[in-house]
Parts: sequence; C-alpha cells; structure tokens
Amino acid sequence: MSVRYPVVPMNITVHLGPPDAASRNITVPFTDYIANVASSELYPSWPNNALIANIYCIISFAMNRIYNEWYRSKGYNFDITSSPQYDQTYTENRSTYENINRIVQEIFDNYVVKGNQVQPYFTRYCDGKKTTCDGLSQWGSVSLSNQGKTPLQILKYYYGEDISIKYDAPVGNMVEGFPGDNIGIGYAGNPVLLIQRDLKRIRANYPAIPDITTTLGIYDQETEQAVRKFQEIFNLPVTGIVDKGTWYKIKYIYTSVKKLSDLYSEGISESDVTFLYADELKYGDTGIEVEYIHYFLDALAFLDPDIPRLPTNSIYTNNTVTMVKAFQEKYKLPVTGVFHYTDWTILKNAYRNILENFSSEENTYIDELYPDYFLSRGMQGKDIKRFQKFLLKICQYDKSIPGVRVNGIFDDLTEKSVLKLQEDYGFDMNGVVGPLLWRKVVELSKRK
Repeated sequence: MSVRYPVVPMNITVHLGPPDAASRNITVPFTDYIANVASSELYPSWPNNALIANIYCIISFAMNRIYNEWYRSKGYNFDITSSPQYDQTYTENRSTYENINRIVQEIFDNYVVKGNQVQPYFTRYCDGKKTTCDGLSQWGSVSLSNQGKTPLQILKYYYGEDISIKYDAPVGNMVEGFPGDNIGIGYAGNPVLLIQRDLKRIRANYPAIPDITTTLGIYDQETEQAVRKFQEIFNLPVTGIVDKGTWYKIKYIYTSVKKLSDLYSEGISESDVTFLYADELKYGDTGIEVEYIHYFLDALAFLDPDIPRLPTNSIYTNNTVTMVKAFQEKYKLPVTGVFHYTDWTILKNAYRNILENFSSEENTYIDELYPDYFLSRGMQGKDIKRFQKFLLKICQYDKSIPGVRVNGIFDDLTEKSVLKLQEDYGFDMNGVVGPLLWRKVVELSKRK
C-alpha cells in the first residue's frame, strides 16, 4: 500500500493574464512565485503574524490549483493565472520585500488543511476593503494580529476550528496525472485505481454510470462499461479506453462534484489516496510487485544481451538492482537501480516489442509468454485461447480443476478453474490472471 500526499512543487507555470487571454506562460520557482504574489498583495509593514497567515493562504491556494490540476483538466497548459479575478496577483519581474522573502523561505513547504482532508485547502481570500468574500479578509487579519492572534488562530477565525497546518511537506517535481499511456482492458496499477475511485464518486451525481465493484486496480469489463457511459454522457468518443482527453475530463468532473476548489469542499480523505501499488521499489523490498518486475526483466534478458539474466525471487536483491540499472541504461532512464512507477510503461512497452518481434525459430517459446496485461472474466481473444490451452493440459491430469472450454472467452468455467489454481498454489483468490499465475500455469501444463 502507498499513500500519496500532496507534494510542494519545485516550479509553477503561470499564465500572465485571465485563462483565455492570449498571454504568455512562464515557469518560475514556487518560492519565487509565492514571494511575488505576497509582495503584490500584502504590505510589508503589516504585523508578522498577519503576513504569515496570509502567506499560508497564498501557498495553499496555489497548491490546491496544482494538486487538482484545475486548469490542466480544462485543457490549459498552465497551473494558475496571474489574474486576481480568477486566482492570485502575480506581477512579472517585480521586486519582492526582504521580510516577506524570509517568511516564504521558512514556511513554503507548509500548507493549510481542513479536518481530515488531505488536499491543500482552497483558502479563498480577499482584501476586506474593496472586496469582501466568504474567506479570509486580508485587512481583517491585520486587526486580528494586532489583537495578539497567532497565524493559526487567524486562519481558524475565517475557515473554522478544524483548520490545521501540514508542516514540512515533501518537495519535488510535479508529475502530470495522466500516465502517458492510454488505459484499457487488462491494464493494472494506480492510474486504474484513480479512474475507478473517481468514477465511483461521479456516479453519485450521474447514476447512469454503471457501478464499479472491483478493488484490485485492474481495468476490467466493469470499468470499461463505466468509462463508456462517462464518455457518452460528456460527449467524448465512446471507445472504452481512457486517453488523455477522457482522463482529464474524469479529473475535472471529479474535482467539480467534490468541490475540491471550493471553501465548502467534500474533500479527499487519506483512504481516497491510499493505493495498492508502490510508487517506487528498491533494494530490500518484497512482494508481488517485485515478482512482477522480475518476470518482465527476465523475459527481456532472455533475448537482450544488454540486460543480464540473473537469479531472482520475491525479494529486491542486488541482482534486481543490477538488472534494473541495465534496463534503465538501455532505455535512457536515470540509472539509479530504484524502479519507479513511471518506469512500468517503458518496461511493458519493451516487453511488448519483444512479443511483436520474435523470430520464427522462437515461436514455441513465445507461445508461453504472458501477453503483458491482466486477463479477467468477460475478456476474449487469442491470448485467452492460449491460456486455456495450457489450462486444458492441467485439467487432463488434475481432475480437481473444474475444467475449461478452449473457446477464447474468459467465461465462468475458466474463472472457476483459475480460482481453484489460485487456492491450490497460494495466490490471491481474485479470478484474475497476472504474469505470475500465467507462469505457474505454463509450468504445470508441462507435467506428465
């Protein structure tokens, strides 16, 4: 399990004007952006606690925009605008105040949260004189500071007693939400879990979307049907495949129905950002994800002399580090020996390329290779038929297996046989065929 908390970005891309204006985008360090906005909107002579409270608001507001990909989910290529009508006042090339710079450097990796929500709170605010709003009053915060209120007390006065500060958040490069690869039947991982989570919540507002009951993070027929209905409702090409356009439309509707960019947000809880798959695997890690890496690396190494074929098991050992480094060097990735979640697409594409380019002399071996996606009930095709042929050979000597029809359809009988094999050999009983079960079935099919 991995929990994804918000990351304070290294940089932020600002559109120099309202969203639809024909203005430039500039990318600046996040701390420079916060100091610029604070120097544009606040007076350096204000009491220190008022400045701190307001800078917390500026940080949290900007992080809310980035975390929710508010503008990117609408098709824009920036994180925030410089327009106070929509966001915060940013003035290109302006000088900033020394005391404000100092505060920003001290607190830039802290942000406001509300209750048990995870996302940076949408800290709406206004000046309190020319304009008023439901959020923080900048001039009002000065009065509260003069009364001896702390920054947190000022924030609670405007946003409620359940406001708190998330201190010392991790700082890193922001990664675009879309994984870069279209997602369809058989795909598995955290992106699928995100799609399923979002669609299940969207369904509360759009009940025509079929329910998704799976919790495995595998893109199955249920998920495909829900995606198709979503695409139909929101006038997207009805393909059942999540491309970049569908991904960001799901993201936008999810943010909207949960009001994540609103003072009165439904919010995202820790359970909403807890995923089955680790974002990175390294020396000493154990478990099924490590075994998955080993399966694909071993297949690559079988044909690629640049990747050493070394003994592996379910532990991320020095052998794994060596193979991962060779893979990373071969495919021009940072050579760290640590396998990142973003490496999966490249690894699977390399594996897919092998499947498509086998020589005729190796046809016997290729028939035994996993097709690079999860097989589950309702799926059809030649890969299902390949699997059923192996399964039939097992059924011929193991009469405890319910049986199989070699018809290329992952039907009830195939699923019952898969479940029995999973029970017999210690796999999770989910009825889904992944690379490890596939390998086991191929192995068992060769027994006399």
